[in-house]
Amino acid sequence: MFISKTENYTLLKLDNNSVQNFYTELKNRYSEFEKEHLIINFSEKINIQIEEIVLFLEISNQHLKNGTSFVLICKGINIDNLPEELNVAPTLTEAIDTLEMDAIERDLGF
Repeated sequence: MFISKTENYTLLKLDNNSVQNFYTELKNRYSEFEKEHLIINFSEKINIQIEEIVLFLEISNQHLKNGTSFVLICKGINIDNLPEELNVAPTLTEAIDTLEMDAIERDLGF
């Protein structure tokens, strides 16, 4: 897992081709990231499957309960086939925009 922290969010990237291994590592290390806005970058993963993305639903829901944002970057995924609770963006720029929109919603009490 590659970790890059900014002032506003933490960016995580795969260090191998296995989404399942990445998910397991993230679950095991979740306490390190639970209070941070997270962006998970899968943009370099070719042919990521919806089943792999849905693995992160529990973590996404936990982040929502914590009042933090969780966004996955995935190219070529039809977001209509994903649960509403998952924030998925095609690029880092759009993922950052999603974080900002989440912050506005929290400020407004949504």
